[in-house]
Amino acid sequence: MEPVVGATPKVVKSDQEWREQLSPEEYAVLRQAGTERPFTGEYTDTKTTGIYECRACGAELFRSDTKFESHCGWPSFFDPSSSDAVLLREDRSLGMVRTEVLCATCHSHLGHLFEGEGYPTPTDQRYCINSISLRLVPAE
Repeated sequence: MEPVVGATPKVVKSDQEWREQLSPEEYAVLRQAGTERPFTGEYTDTKTTGIYECRACGAELFRSDTKFESHCGWPSFFDPSSSDAVLLREDRSLGMVRTEVLCATCHSHLGHLFEGEGYPTPTDQRYCINSISLRLVPAE
């Protein structure tokens, strides 16, 4: 993965350490900016109340009260849990310009941000996040 300009991750591990910690599927998405197939992730349709953490480092990223049904095939959120939970960077892969969403703590790939799609949310944003990038901690 290319480094994020002007940002230093708080959690830094070697490529070998990431490979040992993550499953091959998790590594492909979190560390190599892959994407899981739509409608296959464990959190796509989850309505459980709780906090979504980064599967790589455990940092809080999103809360269930910002999750909404977009019917796009991946979990969708309209806002991160805090303004500094995620980083955004331009992604010009696949012949298009998108906004990549990264964990601010470890710079792992989470998914992409889309705006202006007309969903009835307070921000008019859709953080389209791979389930495999997240771990849901249910509320008690």
